[in-house]
Amino acid sequence: MIAPMILDLARSILAVLRDVAPIAVVLLGFQLFVLHKPIPHLRRVILGVAYVVLGLAFFLFGLERALFPLGRSMAAQLTDPEFLGTAADQALHWTHYYWVYIFAFAIGFATTIAEPSLIAVAMKAQDVSGGSVKATGLRLAVALGVALSLSVGTFRIVTGTPLYLYMVVGYIVVVLQTLVAPRLIVPLAYDSGGVTTSTVTVPLVAALGLGLATTVPGRSPLLDGFGLIALASLFPMITVMGYAQISNRLARRNAASDRGPRQGDDR
Repeated sequence: MIAPMILDLARSILAVLRDVAPIAVVLLGFQLFVLHKPIPHLRRVILGVAYVVLGLAFFLFGLERALFPLGRSMAAQLTDPEFLGTAADQALHWTHYYWVYIFAFAIGFATTIAEPSLIAVAMKAQDVSGGSVKATGLRLAVALGVALSLSVGTFRIVTGTPLYLYMVVGYIVVVLQTLVAPRLIVPLAYDSGGVTTSTVTVPLVAALGLGLATTVPGRSPLLDGFGLIALASLFPMITVMGYAQISNRLARRNAASDRGPRQGDDR
């Protein structure tokens, strides 16, 4: 049991080395042949590269050994006719899968809140904006967007409806919001869609989509299993701009209410 695991881990390390090699070649090429300068802190750089290779290898190893099987297992259990309370030969309706939608919402919210790249972007946004953009509010808005996207995405897999319909409608909403949302938040909202699809979220989302498409009758993992990540990049743009619009409206209402009593006192 241990020997195959060690062999798989060694394969992961070799695969990471192969993938990292082009990046190293580009960096070394520019440093030595364009800038014509030696690499500063060479030992520290080599040690850092070793950490990166080992970290990525363990990460990929963990995905194959734990997260992807976990996603398939959860999807299989949530779509089991016995769990759904239906007979094995009974035709299933999309309403029978409500636990799938709830689970997708919960796992989307939880993984996004824990996403390191989102935490970093939210903290930078708060610093740069002087506190007008709150890190906590931004993270909650993005997490809500991802949660909604996974619920809608699992509904799409269950019903078998085409992905492009959701994408077209979603981007129409994004364009309309862009025209009326505060200009300060628009670039940040667009970037928020990208930072959600990172280290923590993507493996779980991919595993959930593929597992669900495998277990739902009549669905193809290749045609229906993918697309959740695309929706997870789209919906946060909508929720972040919506968060900014609601915040602006509340701020204006509070400012108007504060001016009202002072005018009355003057009279």
